[in-house]
Amino acid sequence: MKTVCLLGSPRTDGNSAAIAGRFCETAEKLGSEVQTFVLNKLTYKGCQACKGCKTKSDRCILKDGLTEVLDAVRETDVLVLATPIYFCEITSQLKGFIDRTYSYIGADHKTRLSPGKKLVFIQTQGDPDESHFTDIFPRYQPAFEWNGFKESYLIRACGVMEKGEAEKREDVMKLAEDTAHSVIA
Repeated sequence: MKTVCLLGSPRTDGNSAAIAGRFCETAEKLGSEVQTFVLNKLTYKGCQACKGCKTKSDRCILKDGLTEVLDAVRETDVLVLATPIYFCEITSQLKGFIDRTYSYIGADHKTRLSPGKKLVFIQTQGDPDESHFTDIFPRYQPAFEWNGFKESYLIRACGVMEKGEAEKREDVMKLAEDTAHSVIA
């Protein structure tokens, strides 16, 4: 089994990365091969709406830092997306990747990805109010369902602003481990 983890935060040692790290460590212990990409370290553009992935190729025709990431996601069984909430939204780094997944959809409006992939969405927010930002994952989930990710999991940590706060939350770290057991098993 293969797992690809995309860290959407510009802080590689932040709270969303810590939760993703715990999930990935557990996944590795369960036998999954894990590959992690720090999106902020890559140079790439968002989707250019050129339709080259529909007319000239079965892949995104842009050749940049996301090319390897998009190829890895094609081959993975589990995709982990980790993001803090910045100014009421996922990070721009992660949004740029999500927009480029449009290339996984063929001209026939069907996914080019193999079936059976699983999605784990990790969302952290400094705001402790759990009723805030509940709309984020449901807005992106349909795009991943369109691409064949029929099984998805949400790990959410509220009230984690400063570095290290997520790691101190036993409930969140246990949820990451338990989710890995559910997904990889």
